[in-house]
Amino acid sequence: MKNKYRLMLAAGCLILASCSNQKQTETASANTATPDETSLPLHQRLNKYEEVSLTTDLNKLTPAEKQMIPLLIQVADIMDDIFWYEAYGQRDSLRSTIKDGATRRLVEINYGPWDRLDNNAPFIKGVGPKPETANFYPPDMTKAEFEKANLKDKQSQYTLLRRDSTGKLITVPYHVQFKGQVEKAAGLLRQAAGLAEDAGLKKYLTLRAEALLTDNYQPSDLAWMDMKTNTIDFVVGPIEVYEDKLFNYKAAHEAYILVKDQEWSQKLARYAAFLPELQRGLPVPEKYKKEKPGTDSDLNAYDVIYYAGDCNAGSKTIAINLPNDEEVQLKKGTRRLQLKNAMRAKFDKIMQPIANTLIGEDQRGHVTFDAFFATTMFHEVAHGLGIKNVVNGKGTVRDALKEKGSALEEGKADILGLYMIAQLHRKGEITGDMKDYYTTFLAGIFRSVRFGAASAHGQANMVRFNFFAQNGAFERDEKTGTYRVNYPKMEEAMNKLSARILTLQGNGDYTGVGQLLTKQGTIDNRLQADLDRLSKAEIPVDVVFDQGLEVLGL
Repeated sequence: MKNKYRLMLAAGCLILASCSNQKQTETASANTATPDETSLPLHQRLNKYEEVSLTTDLNKLTPAEKQMIPLLIQVADIMDDIFWYEAYGQRDSLRSTIKDGATRRLVEINYGPWDRLDNNAPFIKGVGPKPETANFYPPDMTKAEFEKANLKDKQSQYTLLRRDSTGKLITVPYHVQFKGQVEKAAGLLRQAAGLAEDAGLKKYLTLRAEALLTDNYQPSDLAWMDMKTNTIDFVVGPIEVYEDKLFNYKAAHEAYILVKDQEWSQKLARYAAFLPELQRGLPVPEKYKKEKPGTDSDLNAYDVIYYAGDCNAGSKTIAINLPNDEEVQLKKGTRRLQLKNAMRAKFDKIMQPIANTLIGEDQRGHVTFDAFFATTMFHEVAHGLGIKNVVNGKGTVRDALKEKGSALEEGKADILGLYMIAQLHRKGEITGDMKDYYTTFLAGIFRSVRFGAASAHGQANMVRFNFFAQNGAFERDEKTGTYRVNYPKMEEAMNKLSARILTLQGNGDYTGVGQLLTKQGTIDNRLQADLDRLSKAEIPVDVVFDQGLEVLGL
C-alpha cells in the first residue's frame, strides 16, 4: 500500500466554501454521522484509490498563460460547488456531522455518502439508497408526474425541476439557480480571456462566460471547435448527463484545465480525416449510417492539471469527446482530447497489475500502453460514428433512449473504437500487432467493469464481457484463473456487437436497450470472484488527484 490514498487520519483537512444560494432544508438527523458497519469497511473503500499528482512541464507556457491558471482554477472550484448541489444538495450539513477523517475523505471523493465505485452503496448509517433524481428533480417526483407536467423546458439540459408553494412542478434555469456563482465565474473567465494570447482561446473564454449567464452554450461550443493553435484549454460548464439516473436529461457541472502536448497532437491529427470513410464501412444497413460525421473533428493529446465537479466524482475521465450538442456534431464534428498523464497513471498503477493477475502469461506481453492509448483514443473518436437521430425521423437517439442511453452510447464507443483500430490497421494507418489491441482491450474490460453498474462505463463493460463470453471471444483457464483472447472470435464478436448496438440506437429501441442491459449488464459469481482477487492483491480501482497551484509549483 505504498501510495494508497492516505487521508484516513486527516479529519478536517479539506474545507470547502459554503454556497449561500444553494442551501436546502436538511431533513437528516443532526447527530454525528457514523460509518455503516454492515457495509464494506472504510479502509477498504479508501484503498480502491491510488493517489496521483497532476503535473506537467509548465516551461512550455508563456508568462501570460501561467497567469491564467489561477483564474481558471477559481472557475473550476465554482463548478465543483455547483456539482455538489446537483449531486447531493446538503453538503455543508452532511460535512458538519462527520468527525473522522476516513468518512470525510470518502464523502469528498464521492460528492456524497454513496460509494460510486460500489454501485452507489451508502457508507454512512441511515442514509438510504442514492436517489435516481440526484438533486435535479424533487426526490418525491415520479416519472409519470414528470411526463404529465406541461412545462416546455422540462427536458432541457439546463433546468432544475422544483415545486412551487402549492406543490406544483416548475422549472428553474441553471443561470437563475446558480446566479451568484455563474456571475463570479463569468467575471473570472473574462479576466482569463484578457490574458489569452491565442485568438481562438480568447473568443471561446469570452463566449463561455456569456453561456454561463444565459444557458446558451452552442455559440461557445462552436468557438471551442474552431480552436486549433491554443496551448491552454479549459473545458467548463454543465456537460455530461450521467448524474441524472432518472432520464439522463440534466447536465452536471465540471471543469478540466489542460495543457496541450503539441508533438503528440500532431501525430494524432490525421486520424480524424478517416471518419467519413469509417462511417460508410460500419457493419449495419445503410439507414443506420446515413448521417455524415462533421469534418472539423480533431484529435489532440493533453496533460490535465486540474479536475473539478462531475469529472472528479468516482472514476476519473482519461479522454474527452465534446461537444455533446448533436447540431454542433453534425455541423463541425467533435474534438477528442486524450489526457495523456492521467492515462499513463492508470495504465501503470492499474492496467498492468490487472494484466499480470488475470491475463494468461503467454499473452501478457500484448498489454501495452500504446494499445491502451489507442483503444482509449478511438473510443472517443467512435462517439462520432453511427447516427444521432433515430431512423423513423422522430427525434434524437438521446431523447428516445432516455436514462438507458448513456450506458449504450459508452458501449458503442468502446466496441466501435476497437472496430476502427482493426479497419485502420488493415489500411496500414496503424502499426503494431493487432493482438496487442485485442488483449489490451480485454484487460481494459476488467479495469472498467470494476466501476460498477452505477457508472455508464462500468455497465457498458459488463454487457461487453458477457457478450464476448457467449461468443467465445476469450477463454478462462480454470487452473490458473486467467483469461486468453481467441483472436478470430474476438473480431467476429466485435462486429456482431457493433451491429447490435447501432441498430438499437438507430431504432430508438428503449425496450430493447433495457433488455440488453438487464440480461447482459450483470457480473456473475465467477467474474466477481476474479475481481475480488484484484482487490485482495490491493490493485486500486481508480485514482484520486493531488492537484492545485502548489503541486504545479505556481
